[in-house]
Amino acid sequence: METSELLKKVRKIEIKTRGLSRNIFAGEYHSAFKGRGMTFSEVREYQYGDDIRSIDWNVTARYNTPFVKLFEEEREMTVMLMIDVSGSREFGTMSKLKKNQITEIAAVLAFSAIQNNDKIGVLFFSDIIEKFIPPKKGKSHILRIIRELIDFKPEHRNTDINNALRYLTKAIKKRCTTFVISDFIDDQDFEKSLSIANNKHDVVALKIYDKREEELPSIGLVRMLDAETRQYQWVDTSSSKVRNAHAQWWRENQTKIEETFKRSGVDVANIRTDQDYVRSLIALFKRRT
Repeated sequence: METSELLKKVRKIEIKTRGLSRNIFAGEYHSAFKGRGMTFSEVREYQYGDDIRSIDWNVTARYNTPFVKLFEEEREMTVMLMIDVSGSREFGTMSKLKKNQITEIAAVLAFSAIQNNDKIGVLFFSDIIEKFIPPKKGKSHILRIIRELIDFKPEHRNTDINNALRYLTKAIKKRCTTFVISDFIDDQDFEKSLSIANNKHDVVALKIYDKREEELPSIGLVRMLDAETRQYQWVDTSSSKVRNAHAQWWRENQTKIEETFKRSGVDVANIRTDQDYVRSLIALFKRRT
């Protein structure tokens, strides 16, 4: 992509997502994702209704009048975006491709993090670790992330969520909040890796999918391409047997994924490409609050 075209796309994404994060998500994000704890701020004289457990006895003895300790939330967090860049993200039949939805959501989360004085980093993965951007603050850092989201070209097309989760667990030493943004189409069972990662960090899953992955339309014989294996296959979509088999595979696969999230203690939001992701994210934030 040419530089001028890329800058236009970056600017467009910035304007849209920064406004959303500032006007819609600010309060919900702050409430849903807590800092590292409470730190001592100052002392003041005891007032009626104060918890007696907060009395500072050393200061009270010195001034011969009761004083209480005040604490404030240690707000700063580290936020990691784990972005699935495998071939299946290029699928989309409705208003946008899955990768476009992923880009907007990741940008909104990045701006929300930076407005809350949090550090933000990104891990792009396929069946390998494609790129790791260490957590930092600052607008220039955010714009770099958005440029990568728009223009990043992965080396591989397959998916290995296990490998990505293991890398996260090793690479980020302190506890962080991690958003795994993926369609979670992976032949391997990643429950153990997800549980280990969620025990060390606060992992949130954002599952992106397209309506046509749920059900096939009846439009006759169609030549379909597997975006990850690059293999073609002819599919007779006019056959109710074929459509029903596909719908059953989708339901079973989604049930398995949902149970994996539940057993791992991971919060999840299911976001379809033709639906408003703002509502899904706000609902997720409110559930966590």
